[in-house]
Amino acid sequence: MHQDFLKLTLPEEVVFLFYYYKYFPSQNQRTLISKKVTPDKTGENSNVIYSNRYFAKDIPKFKIPDDGMPADAAYQLVKDELNLDGNPALNLATFVTTWMEPEANKLIEENLNRNFIDHDEYPQTDIIQTRLVNMIARLYNSPDECNSVGTSTIGSSEAIMLALLAHKWTWRKKMEAAGKDSSKPNLVMGADVHTVWDKFARYFDVEPRVIPLSDGKYIITAENVKNLIDENTICVGCVLGTTYTGESDEIKEINDLLVEFKKEKGLDIPIHVDAASGGFVVPFMSPDMQWDFRLEQVKSINTSGHKYGLVYPGIGWVVFREEKDLPDDLVFTVNYLGNEMPTYTLNFSKGSAMLLAQYYSFLRLGKTGYARIMKNIMSNAGYLENALLQSGNFKIESNKRILPVLTFSLVEEKSFSVFDLSDKMREKGWIIPAYTLPPNAENIEVMRIVIKENQSRDMVDMILKDLNESFVELRKTSPAETKSRTKNQGKNIID
Repeated sequence: MHQDFLKLTLPEEVVFLFYYYKYFPSQNQRTLISKKVTPDKTGENSNVIYSNRYFAKDIPKFKIPDDGMPADAAYQLVKDELNLDGNPALNLATFVTTWMEPEANKLIEENLNRNFIDHDEYPQTDIIQTRLVNMIARLYNSPDECNSVGTSTIGSSEAIMLALLAHKWTWRKKMEAAGKDSSKPNLVMGADVHTVWDKFARYFDVEPRVIPLSDGKYIITAENVKNLIDENTICVGCVLGTTYTGESDEIKEINDLLVEFKKEKGLDIPIHVDAASGGFVVPFMSPDMQWDFRLEQVKSINTSGHKYGLVYPGIGWVVFREEKDLPDDLVFTVNYLGNEMPTYTLNFSKGSAMLLAQYYSFLRLGKTGYARIMKNIMSNAGYLENALLQSGNFKIESNKRILPVLTFSLVEEKSFSVFDLSDKMREKGWIIPAYTLPPNAENIEVMRIVIKENQSRDMVDMILKDLNESFVELRKTSPAETKSRTKNQGKNIID
């Protein structure tokens, strides 16, 4: 048609166009003729999101609005508010994973609608949990002759609660079988424990026997434990990688003390190891270190998959050395989800996505991958530690650090405090917590930097640059009074 059109004379062109538009009007009017369109009454068909009327009104804050809004407006309003939050990539306060691969993100997104508690509806997810518990138990050297059991949790807080409840139940049964008073249980632990240990003692009516720390000593030893244990002790709590200094309690020495105590007095006192932070670091960096089920009195271990297990929050794990270490009384059976199903949780519903992401990480990385990542992280932490020391402005407070965590104080600085320095770094985008250590070391004011997988050597250099510049700026301003000390005692710091 177009070739014939070019051969036409001018009058013939006019004739052609007349017939073309006559017989094909709809196609060509869309191209050459625009019609007046009646707009939507609300004007919500605008392509510019910020021109919508929802951006000229207060966002609903304390009650559900009577009417809704378009999806794009709701999304943008929430997204814009979150700009006031810190940048996760610059959050040096948290141990929690802030980056995963695109494939992991895709897997998580595809499974956000799965409720893990529905085992009958999602049986394969339940099978995957069994595989993961087995993997973790063997990572923690569960003896071949032991029938270890465990479960996933929302995080280590739930895992610790569940483990300590099991030890309380076991202790109470022993006391009742012996005809003894079971109304005065106690729990021996250091002041270096996470807040959840204090919560457990208060919520479940257990006497907390807390070993205080001291200047330069931020862990507990067998000598500390020796005079606090008795027949009413349900458990001794040990930490593998404290949130304060990245050190570890003397777990093997405490185990040896309890073994000897059992031989002498016949009292079998278990150890629960809080490996929330160290459970995915130490097995790969120090595989010969004895802290796990290789030790006779270690009856339960918790860990956080969402820390150095390299999964987003929230996923935790608790594993028992033997099935008998988990009393049957604590396991409930429900049948209203389609079949009889055992459940051992403090909550009920829980998403499956992070559990599946944990499986992804194990499959993706394997032991060699985890070891490589942990080696890189520890190397960057060591690089940062050396640089801080060489500056002459900072003192490292951890003596035997097993985690990529730097806890440091100021060296004889009177014109400003770590709280001032923390605020100054926040101005540059970095989130670095400042706090005081637990009793009896609350006079020590520190800052803490946690190095994670997605923090490169270049980023460490940027941290150092801004830290040193902030230090110089604060020294120049020489405020008359330093920021008032916040009495955190470490219990409220981010982990």
